[in-house]
Amino acid sequence: MKIELLKSVMVTTTALALFAGPAFAQNATTPAATAPAATAPAADAAAATPAPEATKNYVPVTDDMLANPPKEEWLMFRGNYNNQGYSQLDLINKDTVGKLQLAWAWPMAEAGIQETAPLVHDGVMFLQTNNNIVEALNAKTGDLIWQYRPTLAELPASWSYQINQARRQKNSIALYEDKVILTTVDARIVVLSAKDGKPVWEKQVLDTQKGYSYTVGPLIADGKIISAISGCSIAGTAGGCYIMAHDVNTGEELWRFNTIDDPNNPKQGESWGDVPPENRWGGTPWTTGAYDPATKTTFWGIGMPGPYSELIRGSGEGSVLYTNSTLAIDVETGKLKWYYQHLPRDNWDLDSPFERILVDQDVDGKTQHLLITAAGKNGIVFALDRDTGKYLWHKDTVKQNVVTGVDADGTVQINTDLISKAVGEEHLVCASVSGGKLWMTGSYSPLTKAYYVPLTEACNTVAPTQVEFTAGNAVGAVKFGPRVLPEGITDAGLLDAVDINPTQGDHKWQYRSRPSMTSSVLATAGGLVFGGDAARNINAWDQETGKVVWSQRLNAPIGGYPSTYEIDGEQYLVVPTGYSNAASSISSAFPEIPLPTGSGNSIFVFKLPKSAS
Repeated sequence: MKIELLKSVMVTTTALALFAGPAFAQNATTPAATAPAATAPAADAAAATPAPEATKNYVPVTDDMLANPPKEEWLMFRGNYNNQGYSQLDLINKDTVGKLQLAWAWPMAEAGIQETAPLVHDGVMFLQTNNNIVEALNAKTGDLIWQYRPTLAELPASWSYQINQARRQKNSIALYEDKVILTTVDARIVVLSAKDGKPVWEKQVLDTQKGYSYTVGPLIADGKIISAISGCSIAGTAGGCYIMAHDVNTGEELWRFNTIDDPNNPKQGESWGDVPPENRWGGTPWTTGAYDPATKTTFWGIGMPGPYSELIRGSGEGSVLYTNSTLAIDVETGKLKWYYQHLPRDNWDLDSPFERILVDQDVDGKTQHLLITAAGKNGIVFALDRDTGKYLWHKDTVKQNVVTGVDADGTVQINTDLISKAVGEEHLVCASVSGGKLWMTGSYSPLTKAYYVPLTEACNTVAPTQVEFTAGNAVGAVKFGPRVLPEGITDAGLLDAVDINPTQGDHKWQYRSRPSMTSSVLATAGGLVFGGDAARNINAWDQETGKVVWSQRLNAPIGGYPSTYEIDGEQYLVVPTGYSNAASSISSAFPEIPLPTGSGNSIFVFKLPKSAS
C-alpha cells in the first residue's frame, strides 16, 4: 500500500515537472537564453498622480550613500547593507522617549498582511504595500506626493496560494539614483521615477503563469539589482528557484543562481537522493539578503524543500541542499563562495530564510567578520565566520524539539523520531509552522553587542497527506494542527536579547508577554529597541535591561518594519500597523486580548519635538 502510494505521488510530480518545462533547470550561474529584455511599460500599466514641488529637486541616491547611509535617513530594508536594523540617531533615548508626539498617520492603500518597510530619503517617505502599490509621502507632514498602482496579471480564482502572494508583500522597493526599483507579485522588475512615480522601464523576469512571484524587494549592489524569486513551492515552478542579478540601468540579466539545482556541486544533487531537478520544489530565498562591499559578497537565507515531507518528495534521508541554508554569493559572477545548512532533511516546513546580519567585532586586536542569524522558524541563533562559512556557535531561544544538537564541525543533528513513516502519521512539532521565528526581523546593536530577536512560543502537529498538485497552489502535502503553546509555557510573546561574540552567545535578557510579537524590531543609538505585539502595543525597551520604558497602544497589531529618520533637527519614529498572521495564528493562546476584525493597515509617525530633546 505504501509503495503504491509513493509511486502515484511520483507520477503526479513528473507530470507537473513537464508542465514546468525544462527551461528552468539551468546552470546555476548562466542567464536564461530566452530571458525577455527590459521594455518600456505599457501605457495602461500604471496610474501615477502628478508630482508636486516636493520632489522637484530630489537628490539622487548614490553608490556612496548606499555604502555609508546618512544617519538621518533610512535608505534600505534594514537601514544598511549589513542588515543590522540599527539607527545611529539618538535624540529619542531613554530620557526623552516619553515625550514622543504623534506627528501624522496614513491609511495604507491596500489590505492584507502588514509587512511594509518604509524608506526615507531627501524628505520623502517611499511606502510600498500589498498588490505592489507604491506611494511617496512628505516625510514631515504625511502629505501624498504621488501614488503608483500597477496593473497586475490576472489569475484564476482556483490559484489560491499564488493569489495570496499579493497580500503578503514585504519590503518590495529599493532606492537608487533618481529611481524606485520595485519587484512585483507577477514576477516583474519595475523601475519608477522617484520624482513622479511614472514607470521608466520594466522587465518580466520569470513566468508568473507557472507560479513565480516576488514577495521581497531587491538589494542594489555593485551596479546590479540583486533579487530573489518566490513561489517555488507552487506546482508549476518545479526545477528552479533563483537569486538573480540584473543591470540596474538596462535590466539585462547578468547571472542567476538556482538554489535547488547546482551542477557545479555534486554533493548538492546527491543530497536529493533519486529526485531529479525537474521534480524538486522549494528553496525560496524570501528575505532580502545582506551585502559586504569589501568582499563583494551577498548573503541570503533559503527556505524549506517541497513537498514538505521526505515521504512524499522521495528524497529519503538526504539533506536536500541548499534548502534551509545560508548562501554566500559573489555579486560579480553569481558563483557560490560557501554555504552552511541550518536544518538538513526538513520534514516540517521550518524555513530558514530569515535575516542574515553582518557584524564586525574586534577581538585581541583582530577584526572578526561574523554573520549572525536566527535563520529559521525554530528560532535557533547561529554565528558563522562570514569569510569562510565556518560554524562558530548556536543558541536556542524558543522551545523547539526538532534540532537535537550541532556537532563541532557545524553539522546539525535532527530528531528523527519526528519524521513520519506513513501518510497521516502525526507528530507534535515545536516550533510551529508560523514560528518560533518568522519574517519579523531582529536587530543588532553595536552599543550592547546584542542581537534582539522577536519570537513566538508555539507548536503544532504535522502529518503528511496525499494530495493532487494543482496549478497556482503549493505542493506542501502536509496537514498542520492548530498552533498551541508548548507545555509549561503561558506567554506566547518573547523578545530575546542574545549577546554576540565570536566564541559563544548567551541570553542577555528575555522579555515575555502574553500576546505574540508581530513586528520587526529596531535598535537605536538612543539605547532603545522598538517593536510591537498582537495587543496593538508599540514598545520601547531599554537595550541593557529589557525594561519597557515607553508604550503606546494603536489601532491594530504592530507590523512591518519600524524605522526612524531625522528632518530639521527632529527625530521621527515610523510604526506600521495592521493585519498580522503572527497574531491570528496563535490568538487562541491569549483569548483575553481580542484582535480587530478589520485590517487597519496604517502607518503612525511619531516625532520628538526640538523642545523635548
